[in-house]
Amino acid sequence: MSEPRRRMSGKERREQLIQISRTLFAEKGFDGTSVEEIAATANVSKPVVYEHFGGKEGVYAVVVDREMQKLLGMVTEALSASHALIKLERAALALLAYVEENSEGFRILVRDSHAASGTGTFASLINDIASQVEDVMVDQFAERGYDPKLAPMYAQMLVGMVALTGQWWLDVRRPSREEVAAHLVNLAWNGLTGLAPTPRLTSSSHLLEQRQAALLTPPSPPPSPAPAPAARPTDKEAREAEKARERELKEQEKARERELKEQEKIRERELKEQEKIRERERREAEKLAREQEKARAREQRERERLLKEQERIRERELKEQEKIRAKEARTAGRQAVQQAQPSGWSGEDRGKLEPSE
Repeated sequence: MSEPRRRMSGKERREQLIQISRTLFAEKGFDGTSVEEIAATANVSKPVVYEHFGGKEGVYAVVVDREMQKLLGMVTEALSASHALIKLERAALALLAYVEENSEGFRILVRDSHAASGTGTFASLINDIASQVEDVMVDQFAERGYDPKLAPMYAQMLVGMVALTGQWWLDVRRPSREEVAAHLVNLAWNGLTGLAPTPRLTSSSHLLEQRQAALLTPPSPPPSPAPAPAARPTDKEAREAEKARERELKEQEKARERELKEQEKIRERELKEQEKIRERERREAEKLAREQEKARAREQRERERLLKEQERIRERELKEQEKIRAKEARTAGRQAVQQAQPSGWSGEDRGKLEPSE
């Protein structure tokens, strides 16, 4: 004889309806899902759904609120890391882990986010996350000498890039989420001009991603006959394990920070060396410009000297020509006097008429 079916408690029934509605909303959307379908899938009557949620809008609001709080909580935890790079890595991993492990929830958030949810849309969730990222970026901008007033704009850019990548990856699912997160961080952290050819995540972000993956599996609807729960670790053991994980994460964060500082020192040395090279090139360029200026000045002086020499030569030629013309004029004058003398004139008379030298 089979055991009688155990009647669910109100809390268990409510959770069952939420999980069934979550699946239907993800598959068909808000408008494509009806109270009748929710009730039929749960093997209950419609009044049971109305009793717990007041209608389809009520259960939809609960589903959306749960998903938003879950994703926001994951990202908030990721942003609690100490170093900006690790914050970025963990935030990207948190979103992609949520997409992979809670595909139904993510589809509900990005699909239509009906106004009946009462908690806003996916865009409002992104704005909430961007507000937290903005607080982080204000501090980073201040440390690096940038204008903190630009932090809100950069926060929207960064969160929007990660969110849109998550929507794309929801359908393609390749490459792996770790690789997608590494490339996201590569672009956001290094920029297009400094992309690493084979980006990798830090080890501390890998550990946090594993912790979150264990917490992301959504609970299934409770079965009718619930088996006896397995033995769970005591609160003390759980606290000790959590403390051990926290210490390990802190050590890994410190190691990563040391690595980042060393990389920063290397970049500073490279920048200083490049600055020295640019300074030498600048001095060489200035020296070359001075040499060229001196060469132009010498050429100009040489041209002026040649012009003066040519002027003196022309002056001497003009004087010589003037002497020749004067001599020719005297010769012509004597000849004219000789031709004008009468044949009977004596030499003394001719001497009187000849012009003196």
